[in-house]
Amino acid sequence: MANSVYQINKGINKSIEFKGLKAQYIWYLAAGIGGLLVLFAAMYIMGINSFICLAVILILGCLLVFKVYGMSNKYGEYGMMKALAKRSIPKVVRLNSRKIFIHKNNNRHGKE
Repeated sequence: MANSVYQINKGINKSIEFKGLKAQYIWYLAAGIGGLLVLFAAMYIMGINSFICLAVILILGCLLVFKVYGMSNKYGEYGMMKALAKRSIPKVVRLNSRKIFIHKNNNRHGKE
């Protein structure tokens, strides 16, 4: 039997990465660039000087790229979702009375 050589795909179940951007940040950058394109078109149609349009779009584009790369490096693939979920957890739960629990407990056993 002849020796067969098989290549192993070692990238299975890994997140997508493009030029250092991970997972959903690729889509955030693409959406931002699309928005900048629409903004440039709107400014140009309004009659604003094309050099001013270009300067504004370049500045906003640089800010967008730095922000998206910063979020990608800071949070990683799932970190931003975890950070947003952590912010929605209450710090404390305050309860001044046990009345609601006593009432529910009595109803559960058929007592009123």
